Amino acid sequence: MDRAIKKILIIGGGTAGWMAASAIARTLGRSAKITLVESEEIGTVGVGEATIPPILNFIEMLGIDENEFVRRTNATFKLGIEFVNWGAKGERYMHPFGKYGYDMQGISFHHYWMKMRQTGDMRPLEDYALQAVAARAGKFTRPLNIERSPLASIAYAFHFDAGLFARFLREYSEGLGVTRIEAKVAHVHQRADDGFLESVLLDNGTQISADLFIDCTGFRGLLIEQTLQAGYEDWSHWLPCNSAIAVPCENAGPPLPYTRATAHDAGWQWRIGLQNRIGNGHVYCNEYISDDAALATLLASLDGKPLADPRQLRFTTGRRKKSWVKNCVALGLSSGFMEPLESTSIHMIQSALLRLMAFFPSKDFDPHVTAEYNRRTAEEYEYIRDFLILHYNATSREDSEFWRFGKNRKNPDSLQRKIDLFHACGQISYKEEELFKAANWLAVLTGQNFGGARYHPFADMVDTEEVRRRLAAMLQTIDASVDHMPPHEDYIAEHIVAQ
Repeated sequence: MDRAIKKILIIGGGTAGWMAASAIARTLGRSAKITLVESEEIGTVGVGEATIPPILNFIEMLGIDENEFVRRTNATFKLGIEFVNWGAKGERYMHPFGKYGYDMQGISFHHYWMKMRQTGDMRPLEDYALQAVAARAGKFTRPLNIERSPLASIAYAFHFDAGLFARFLREYSEGLGVTRIEAKVAHVHQRADDGFLESVLLDNGTQISADLFIDCTGFRGLLIEQTLQAGYEDWSHWLPCNSAIAVPCENAGPPLPYTRATAHDAGWQWRIGLQNRIGNGHVYCNEYISDDAALATLLASLDGKPLADPRQLRFTTGRRKKSWVKNCVALGLSSGFMEPLESTSIHMIQSALLRLMAFFPSKDFDPHVTAEYNRRTAEEYEYIRDFLILHYNATSREDSEFWRFGKNRKNPDSLQRKIDLFHACGQISYKEEELFKAANWLAVLTGQNFGGARYHPFADMVDTEEVRRRLAAMLQTIDASVDHMPPHEDYIAEHIVAQ
């Protein structure tokens, strides 16, 4: 026990810092002293307001009442992401949470769907996903206790105000004994013999030592990069977007139960509806469009009046070569950046925290532990990277230099293997630890009409008319289930309207 971590210092607040503080305090209790240093002068990025279903696990782990969480963060519910203009201009498709249809004779549902397309049945795959149909209809409910009903297992996530989320977690963390210090770091001290972090000197003259340091300082990586020089793996040759402009606007009608990602000539625009406003942003590559033109594109596409001045961000897509160096772990933007195309930013903080808990160190900081943490972190980034690249590659668009680059550049081998296999036999290959499973890949590949005409030969063992009958029954069940769901805004008003 004398080698146990007793003092943990988190540098930086925002979403990453307060998620770390709350999760570690909830897990360790008061067996370790946890201190968080942040400066309101520095501010946070705070534009990532959309999540994916694993966020529910985080809320449950903290023991937080979900209704209270939604109320305090002005949240709405999310059933998926709508993509507009990605496969071709004028086209749109939904990437829903949850699965499509149900498997038959041990064969995945989409093979039967592809079989029926060859008979002339051109219904989109999303028609067989409850969340997609409900999202289009503006409906929502949490899972209901109805046996053998699709309503019993609805996967969902949230849209929320990232600033309110951090504030909510700060209050929660301080209730568990976390100490917050308002200050900036003036100097970082390292041990002379091995370079491990020893303490930080704050601009108010206070010096704080710790056993474990967590870097949540955003893109600059004050500890992990500026001090420990972890290095950065640049992926802009695959994902060239390097800029974003964010601005909130007034609501225009009921909040949608899904995120929207609309492709433009040199990037794409997010739309995230909260209870009290809409979050908007234009992600783009400034090699293909000027900042002024990008801003004009964003402002021309808003649903309502802007509520604040636009915020400009610069970034380089990629990851630290090591997210854990010596006695420092980087979380959030300090660890790397993936554009928010599939709402993975907050999830990656959450998964990194789970990984840190699984490999929580002693004061010895065994290199085998840090190496395994870094290996798994690198794999997670690469899995998500490949899925994001797919959106740009699986397109017929060649109407701008940006889209021609995305369509024609060489993919990572790991991604190309998935694409080639799908074209060959309609199968999706993935590892169990990957965030995005077969249904996720199918949403993009079929939504953007990217091949996949071949299906599993066993699908022909079921008579075509029998397949047609079963698919019709699925559609009827889904439509009846959606009819049973209340409008999204009515559900919020009845259960958890913000106060």
